[in-house]
Amino acid sequence: MMRQVAAHLDFPTSIALDSQGGVYVAESGLSFAGPPSVGRILRIAPDGSRVCLLDGLRAPVNGVVFHQDSLFISEGGYPGRITRLSLSSGEATSVLDGLPGFGNYHTNMAVIGPEGKLYFSQGSMTNSGIIGLDSNDLGWLRKIEHNCDIPAYDLVLTGVNAETPDPASDNGHKVITGSFAPFGKAVRPGERVAGRVPCTSAVMRCNPDGSGLEVVAWGLRNAFGLRFSPDGRLLAIDQGADDRGSRPILNCPDFLFEVHSGAWYGWPDFMGGVPVTDARFGDCGRFLLANHSDLPAPERPLMEFEVNACATKFDFVPQGAGRYGGHMIVALFGDERPLTARPGPRVGRRLARIDPADWSLHPVSAPPLYRPIDVLFAPAGDAAWVLDFGEFEITPEKKVQARRRSGSLWKVFPDSMEA
Repeated sequence: MMRQVAAHLDFPTSIALDSQGGVYVAESGLSFAGPPSVGRILRIAPDGSRVCLLDGLRAPVNGVVFHQDSLFISEGGYPGRITRLSLSSGEATSVLDGLPGFGNYHTNMAVIGPEGKLYFSQGSMTNSGIIGLDSNDLGWLRKIEHNCDIPAYDLVLTGVNAETPDPASDNGHKVITGSFAPFGKAVRPGERVAGRVPCTSAVMRCNPDGSGLEVVAWGLRNAFGLRFSPDGRLLAIDQGADDRGSRPILNCPDFLFEVHSGAWYGWPDFMGGVPVTDARFGDCGRFLLANHSDLPAPERPLMEFEVNACATKFDFVPQGAGRYGGHMIVALFGDERPLTARPGPRVGRRLARIDPADWSLHPVSAPPLYRPIDVLFAPAGDAAWVLDFGEFEITPEKKVQARRRSGSLWKVFPDSMEA
């Protein structure tokens, strides 16, 4: 059994449930060339009616999580920010501000760790380490001269630079851009880049009041989905690099990782533990980093998703909730061809189930969804809340074609998830 609870949501990204079962949805605030918009937090009633609890948030809002009578909201705008909204008083306060932003990816969802700390991911500013003309094609960015990446660890560069046309010139002038550098700035072999906090391409954590910010792990390109497993392990879905820009990476899947403190997940030189120079990834050229030996060995994933599936968020089926207790249900947003890959058949746009016994992927019966983006089980396990981002496609001309208020919230019961 499955039913639609709320329709006409405006590009929503995230669901939260409070201790009484109250349902909250974050709308991203993305406009896709339409009128300017802002992120919002909505409370959804059982009949689908809604009340806006907070608006004016920095788009895109990528996450909302409930903890101790408050919602912690991840705002990906520039700069990135995490805001705490008290449900009892309605007061909103900034927990962390000044997080990296204005790039390809953003401040992503947060989760609460077993020790009560706030864990969140920060996406990369670039596809694969070098700012390129592809940034102008991204429907949520549309700007080439954006911020460059910030490492967590001290790096030594190989001196790789990319040459592109100068978008500000009409006379064929070329621009040279290096790795971990602003657009138009070249780098030299042996040049050093100091690691710092906050950084990009990382999972970080802090206390609920924002104090004690530290890096957990680095080299996750865009860990859009985070969740602690029932046995206390932190898992992340990391969205793999795209076939675009000055350093295209061909045929790169998304990955499911276990996040270990102090680990390196390989970006920008390894994808799923495999060097980007491997033939499977096309011809991206040389490594960007010259000091791999100074870094931890790149981690290997638990599993890989189908190339271009765009895995987003996930949750665990509660133990005792039928035959799939302990399994994972994951949202596959779907491909963004031809913006991020070469033309081909549609991929994703569905839910899938992961069996953690062997990390195998299985189909799931689900309602008709445009772009599933989040899934969250009620603690009792009697139902899953599934969020659909709405109509969003890329035209052959690499333009975004999206329809506002086409998102929806569904309630899906476990016995209906058999494929």
